[in-house]
Amino acid sequence: MDKTIRNNTKMVAVLKGLLFSYIITALILLLLSFLMLKIDLPSAAISAGIIISYIASTLVGGFFVGKKLEQKKFIWGLIMGVVYFIILLLVSLAMNRAEPLPLGNLLTAFLTCSISGMVGGMIS
Repeated sequence: MDKTIRNNTKMVAVLKGLLFSYIITALILLLLSFLMLKIDLPSAAISAGIIISYIASTLVGGFFVGKKLEQKKFIWGLIMGVVYFIILLLVSLAMNRAEPLPLGNLLTAFLTCSISGMVGGMIS
């Protein structure tokens, strides 16, 4: 019984971390879209903004999960980053059915999300 409660606590912490991460992502992307509306941003700046949103959101999510769980923080931050990427990938696949996603971009996004989540867990 005690082990089940601990496992549920870990899952709830990861889910809360994911929620915080996606809220931060939404806020950053909202800011980026506002800047695109007001300023003619080059595509490189838009891509950099998207990558910054991945880094910031998974870093905060990993930090939150690490603070909540207090043991093996970097592993839980890494798990949070990987789950963030998987959800992001599933949403991208659902929205973009016509053409396959480039493998290089997928690898970059995966490494960015997982490493940022792990770093967030480590510094918590």
